[in-house]
Amino acid sequence: MNTKQKISICLIISLLSLFFLAKAEQQPLKLWYTQPASEWMKSLPLGNGRLGAMIFGGIQKETIALNEVTMWSGQNDPNQEQILGKQKLQEIRDYFFKGDLAKGNEVSQNLLAGIPNSFGTHLPIGNLYLNFDYPEGKIKNYERELNIQNAVASVSYEKGTVKYNREIFCSNPDGVLVMKLSASEKSALNFSVSLDLLRQAELSLKNNVLEFSGDMAVQNPKNGGVAFLGNITVKSDDGTVSVEGKQLKIKGATTAYLYIDIRTNFKSPDYQAICRNTVKQAQTLDYNVLKQKHVADYQKLFGRVDLFLGNSDMDGLPTDLRWLMVKEGKNDVGMDVLFFQYARYLLIASSRENSPLPANLQGIWNDNLANNMGWTCDYHLDINTQQNYWLANIGNLSECNTPLFSYIKDLSVYGQKTARDLYGAKGWTAHTMANVWGFTAPGWGVGWGLFPTGGSWIATHLWTHYCYTLDKEFLKNKAYPILKENARFLLDYMTVDPKSGYLVTGPSTSPENSFKYKGDAISLSMMPTADRVLVAEIFNSVIQASKILNIDKPFSDSIQKALGKIPPLQISKKNGGVQEWLEDYDEANPNHRHTCHLIALYPFNEISADKTPELAKAAKKTMTNRLTAEGWEDVEWSRANIICYNARLKNPKEAYESVVLLQRNFTRENLMTISPKGIAGAPYDIFIFDGNEAGGAGIAEMLIQSQNGYIEFIPAIPEQWKTGYFKGLCVQGGGVVDLEWKDKVVSTATIKATIANSFSVKVVNGKIPQFFKNGKQIMLKQKDNGLVSFSLGKDEIMKLVY
Repeated sequence: MNTKQKISICLIISLLSLFFLAKAEQQPLKLWYTQPASEWMKSLPLGNGRLGAMIFGGIQKETIALNEVTMWSGQNDPNQEQILGKQKLQEIRDYFFKGDLAKGNEVSQNLLAGIPNSFGTHLPIGNLYLNFDYPEGKIKNYERELNIQNAVASVSYEKGTVKYNREIFCSNPDGVLVMKLSASEKSALNFSVSLDLLRQAELSLKNNVLEFSGDMAVQNPKNGGVAFLGNITVKSDDGTVSVEGKQLKIKGATTAYLYIDIRTNFKSPDYQAICRNTVKQAQTLDYNVLKQKHVADYQKLFGRVDLFLGNSDMDGLPTDLRWLMVKEGKNDVGMDVLFFQYARYLLIASSRENSPLPANLQGIWNDNLANNMGWTCDYHLDINTQQNYWLANIGNLSECNTPLFSYIKDLSVYGQKTARDLYGAKGWTAHTMANVWGFTAPGWGVGWGLFPTGGSWIATHLWTHYCYTLDKEFLKNKAYPILKENARFLLDYMTVDPKSGYLVTGPSTSPENSFKYKGDAISLSMMPTADRVLVAEIFNSVIQASKILNIDKPFSDSIQKALGKIPPLQISKKNGGVQEWLEDYDEANPNHRHTCHLIALYPFNEISADKTPELAKAAKKTMTNRLTAEGWEDVEWSRANIICYNARLKNPKEAYESVVLLQRNFTRENLMTISPKGIAGAPYDIFIFDGNEAGGAGIAEMLIQSQNGYIEFIPAIPEQWKTGYFKGLCVQGGGVVDLEWKDKVVSTATIKATIANSFSVKVVNGKIPQFFKNGKQIMLKQKDNGLVSFSLGKDEIMKLVY
C-alpha cells in the first residue's frame, strides 16, 4: 500500500468515525459490523465447548461454517513408536557425550522418530446455507454483531418495508446451535436450507428434518476416523416446511427456528440417538427459555470479570474500522479490553466442563486450512496447547481446564507404552504432537518432534490449577497421580553426563530450534534448557504435593535428590542471553520464533525480576536478540509470549507495544489471531487459537501477578492504561481480586478468599493502605520483606484503601 492510498484510507476512516461517534453511545462488549462477512476470517465464532459455528451474516445467502470438536480422522496406532530400550538409547547418547553430535542426530532420526501411520487431524464439517427470497426494495440499516456479554450473535437489516432479524446462539446446557429468524411483516420469510459438506456423507430429508451421516473409518480403513451424524430441524409457527430435492424449503413464515446438533462416535457409541434426542428435546422448549438458559449458563462464567482501561475515541466504531485504525498505527484502549474479554469468550465457547476434548490448535473453529498443513490441526505440546489455557486460572475460568485435564489423563495412559517401548523407562511421556488417538511418540522428524518433556509441560497445568484453587481433592485424585508418574519417567529416563556429572535428559530438541556445531546446523543435544526447566517444575510440584498430601515420602526424597543433580540455568557468554542448550552453542537461527528457554520466566517463575535479577537481565537480552535479528519469525504466539515475558520483567512500555502489535499484525477483522503466511511453511494466513488466549493472559499479567508467593498490583501498567479498574481476576492461593487505580497508583483493592488461606500483598513505595476485613478496620504492619500479610476464611473479604 503506497502513501497516497494510506492517506485516503485514513481520511475515509476519520469521516466514518465522526459519523458513528455522533450516533453511538458507549458500546457494550461486542463485535459489530455494517456489512456481511465476505470470508471466513470476517465471520463470527459461536461455540458451546463441543459444537462450533462461524456466522457470516449474509443477506441473500447466509453461511454458517459448522464444526464439532471430535470430528477427527485417524485411529489408534499400536506401532507409533519404534522399539528401542535403555541399552540402545545409551548407545545413542554416547555419540553425544563423545562429541559426535552429527552422528547422534542421524542415529536418533533412524531409531527414535515416531511413525505417523494414522495420525489424523481435526476436520471441519462444511457449510450450512440459507438462501432467501425477498420482496422488492433496497437493503438498508444492516448490522451484524456478536455480543460477548451474552454469547449471542445477531443480524438485522431492512429490505423494502420489511425488517429482518436473525439471532443465533450455541447452547451448552441444551447442546444445540439455535437460530431464530423473524420478519416484521406477516409471512415475509421465504428461504431454503441446504448443505455444502467437506466430508463424504449421506443426506436424508424428511418433513422438516435434514440429516447427514458418514463414517470415515469405513470410507478409508487405512487412515480411519469417526462416524458422525448431523441433525438440522426447522420449525415455524405459521409457515410451511417441505422437502425440495436436497434442501428444506420454508415458505410464508413470520418466524422460523433452526435447531442443529452434530455428534460422532468418539467415546460415544450412542451418538446417533443422542444427536436426535438433543434436537428433539430442544424443540420442546420455548425459544426464550432456551435463550435464557444459555445466557444464564454463559454469564455465570463470563460475568465474573470486568475490565476498564479508559475511554477510547473509537468506542462507537464498528469493529472492523477499529481494527483497521489499529493497523494504521492508532492505539485503542477500548480494543485492548475487547481483545482481553474476547479471549475469555473464546475459551468459554471452546472448552467447558462437559467438553469431550480440549481446545485444539484452532479451538473448535476449523477453517479447512490448518488441517491441510503438515503440522495439522491437532494438539501441539511444545507451546500451543499450553497457551490455549494460560488465561484459564488468572481469568477466573478454572472450570474451562476440565477437558484439558481429562486429555492429559489419556496421554498419561497411552504414554506409558511410549516410555516403555522407546526408552525402556517407567512412567509416561508425550512429545511434540499429539492427537485424540493416543499418539505420544516423537514426531516423525526428530529435529522438531523429539521433545520428551512435552508431556511434562502440559502436565504442569495440573499443578498450576491447584496453586490457584488449593483444591486438595483435585490434587489427590487427579493431579498428583499423573504428575508422579511423569516424574517417575523423568527419574528413570535421565542419565549422568560423564563430563559434568549432571543428571540430564536427551537426546532432545529445544523446540523446534537448532544450533551450530562443527559447521552443521544441529537440532538434538543433551538437556536443552527447556527440558531442564520442565524437569525442575515436575520434580518440585511432586515434592510439594507429597508434603501437602502427606504421602510418598521415599519417592519424594528420591526426586529431591535428583533435583540437586540437574544443571543450573546459565547465561550465554556468546550473546548475553539465557543459554538455550547445556553447552554454549552458537544459534543456527538467531531469528527463530521459539524461545522455550525462557519458559523459566513465563509461565514458570524460576527467573524473576525480584529474585534472580541477573537471569532476568539475560532474559531481556534474549528477547532483544530475537526481536532485532534479521527476519525475526514473528507469529501470533511468539508475540503473545513477548507480552507475558515483559509483564513478568515489569516492562510496561514493551509489554504494551506487543499488545498493540499482536492486534495490529496478527489478528483479522473478527479479532481472531493468525499465524502469518510464510512462517512454518504456511502459504497463507491461518487462524490459530493460541494468540488470542496467550495474549489475553499477558494482559492479565500486566494487571496482577502472584507467582512469587505474594500479590503485586498493576506490576506492568502502561501509560495508556494509567486509570482503570478490574473485577474478578484470580491470584494463586485461592483469591479473587478487584482493583481500582488512578494515574498508575492503586486507590482500592479487594481480595476475596475462595478457600481459607493466608495472603501477602507487596507494599509499593512504602505506602501502607488501610485494611478492612469483612467491613471492619484492622491494623496490619509491613514486614521486613516489604509485604503485608493476613489470613482470610472462605468467602471472607479484605479491602485495602490507599
